[in-house]
Parts: sequence; structure tokens; C-alpha cells
Amino acid sequence: MANGKLILCATPIGNLEDITIRVLNTLKEADYIAAEDTRHTLKLLNHYGINKPLISYHEHNKETAGMGIIKKLQDGYNVALVSDAGTPCISDPGHELVRMAIDYGIDVVPVPGPSAVITALITSGIAPQPFTFIGFLDHRKSEKRKQLEALKYHPYTMV
Repeated sequence: MANGKLILCATPIGNLEDITIRVLNTLKEADYIAAEDTRHTLKLLNHYGINKPLISYHEHNKETAGMGIIKKLQDGYNVALVSDAGTPCISDPGHELVRMAIDYGIDVVPVPGPSAVITALITSGIAPQPFTFIGFLDHRKSEKRKQLEALKYHPYTMV
């Protein structure tokens, strides 16, 4: 049996209507949906009448859940990966699952849509080219201060 596909689906970052038709069709056709927070994703799926098995995949279970997802992909099932909001792999462990899929010879398919990074950038009024995505800073005040100090003279717009 051929491998399934890992499909990266961008989800709305606020308004549930900010979803593409392609993402909706992909979620309807996927065998499983891997979600950072299944309760959050269930709201989206219920809103659009999509009933698919959910797999919890987040920072705290990424190793065991990731291997379970790889097994399903190897068994020929298609798995859609979503984050809580926006594009998977930007500020969640999705990139680690993508790396695993690539290592196992599994196709990874992006289905673009909303991205909080780009949305923040284009509404800031700050020059968007070039820009650097830094992501979340450390939650500890002393570490956050060190990170900000290291970025103090960075020449590009940062998100």
C-alpha cells in the first residue's frame, strides 16, 4: 500500500469564515485530522459540519503522537495537520512532524491560507521587506531581556 500524505492546512486566525474552500475540502477528505488542541479544532469542524477522527498532536506529546501519525501515513491514510490558528509549523511543533514525514519518505502537501505572521506584518505600517520572523520570546523575564538585547541592532523588520 502506498503512503498517505501529510497535508498542512491553514486555519482561521479569528474569524471562522477566513478559511479557504481548498482547506475545507481537504479536511472533509482527510482520513484523520491532527490538531494542536482538539477542543479548539472541534469548534471549527463543527461549524462546517466536518466529522473526522482527531489526533492530539502538541508540544507535550509530539514524540509519541508523531510516531503514531507516521504509522497512519505509512498505512496509506491521509492526515491533515492544523494548528490552533493560522498556518501549521510556524509557532507549533508541526515542523517536527514534517521533518519526520520527510525522513520516512512521506509526501507533505501545503494548503495555504491565513498566517498571523503576515497579517501582523501587513497591518503594522512598518516596511515589510525584508523582515525576520523571530516567533515567541522566552516567557522568563531575564531570558526575554537577553533575547531582546541580542536583537537590538537587527537591521530588518521583526515579527
